[in-house]
Amino acid sequence: MALEANLKERLRNACAEPLITSAEAAAELILDGMAVGISGFTNAGYPKAVPHALAEQVKAGRNVKIDLYSGASVGPEVDTELTEAGAIRKRIPYQTNATLRKAINANQVGYIDMHLGRSPEFVAAGHVKKPDIALVEALAITEDGDLIPTTSVGNTPTYVAQADTVIVEIAMAKPLALEGMADVYQCEKPPYRKPIPLTHPGDRIGTPYIPCGWDKIKAIVISDRSDLTRPLAAISEDSKKIGQNIIKFFEYEVAKGRLGKSLLPIQSGVGSVANAVLYGLRDSEFEGLTCYTEVIQDSMLDLVKCGKAEVASCTALAPSPEAQVAFFNDIDFYKNHIIFRPQEISNSIEVSHRLGLIAMNTALEVDIYGNVNSTHVQGKKIMNGIGGSGDFSRSASLVIFTTSSIAKDGAISSIVPMCPHVDHTEHEVMVIVTEQGYADLRGLTPKERAKAIIENCAHPDYKDALRDYFQRACAEAPCQTPHLLDEALSWHSRYEKTGSMK
Repeated sequence: MALEANLKERLRNACAEPLITSAEAAAELILDGMAVGISGFTNAGYPKAVPHALAEQVKAGRNVKIDLYSGASVGPEVDTELTEAGAIRKRIPYQTNATLRKAINANQVGYIDMHLGRSPEFVAAGHVKKPDIALVEALAITEDGDLIPTTSVGNTPTYVAQADTVIVEIAMAKPLALEGMADVYQCEKPPYRKPIPLTHPGDRIGTPYIPCGWDKIKAIVISDRSDLTRPLAAISEDSKKIGQNIIKFFEYEVAKGRLGKSLLPIQSGVGSVANAVLYGLRDSEFEGLTCYTEVIQDSMLDLVKCGKAEVASCTALAPSPEAQVAFFNDIDFYKNHIIFRPQEISNSIEVSHRLGLIAMNTALEVDIYGNVNSTHVQGKKIMNGIGGSGDFSRSASLVIFTTSSIAKDGAISSIVPMCPHVDHTEHEVMVIVTEQGYADLRGLTPKERAKAIIENCAHPDYKDALRDYFQRACAEAPCQTPHLLDEALSWHSRYEKTGSMK
């Protein structure tokens, strides 16, 4: 049977037709013990039909347990359904899914948390099992068998290159007009790599497709499932204040001559604080902005649309449902301003250092000397993972971490004597911002940092206790970084015993 016209636009070689199959048949190619690399980064560009079919098969009694590799967190058809089915043995490199998180912390799923920019090389170098199958969502397959990405690129080029078998889900729900937004560049293997030839966030250095070839493609599934976009969460009052404090800091830096009105290229995490900062930039005096980041949300789309930002480079688009509709409706405009890259490029330490980014990311807690915990509640239970924050904090020109000063209605102080888990050390953290204010840690000794953080960032309910701890530590343990080891983690112990750090 001849392919329908709209499908011919997406399957551009006659050899595609015999490969078209059901999601259920494609899922049967995934066998117990395999490593499967899937496309997707956040709820963008991930396969949906085949993971759902595999989960249903496992629930029905099929014995399959896989190592699952992705770009970052992905949608519920993958992380929720496969976890509930008991089909995941090990997960790499990041997740934000409540069901999966619970399974990880219950030791039901093995989890390797790692820097997202490092993860593609980690796989390619053979530090973990080679992907047996790459499961990829694509807009289209070219005449030569190359894959056109949809709303993310992530680690897909690496998984396709490493796997011997590729299963492709053709995303009929996404407009073909997305073609051309991806810029796929893959790093050479060590040693003696050439520099990544990118000197501006808007540079295009690769191809609009992921190299693959028809010899690898063993199944094509036609899917009409859309990305599960999430409504934009309301920006909290604390987030608004944090955003205002960051803008104040930028204005101070301009006044001191360390930044210009266009700042430096901006990297921003996701969530309420990130949206507050970016919406704040829209209404600020800053202009001619550029963005070089992981994920584009509504606020960054807005910066581009209103002309404040000239270009935004990312590895994934994760808007609200309303913003996604607006994006698709005005895609010809955005194609001139937005670029999707593999995450080994979007999160490259080399590129981040060259561009001189302003990196803004979220902390769970910060200790008085500027060490940051981004990942572990009470030092032991994983929340999400380090994501890309470490990629940027280790290489950006200006490194900012944000957090509300308290959590759990005041039962937890986010400023503590010592973090029980550290993801970002005092050596790379430059500025801490809470709703209370900001502490500029640049050029300060540990004791000076402690005073700045306590006085500018701590909540009033905990400020006196932090001052007391620090003063007694200085008196009883006079050294470079004073600590009372018997007390340093007592705030966390007290919370576990009583439900409050007070």
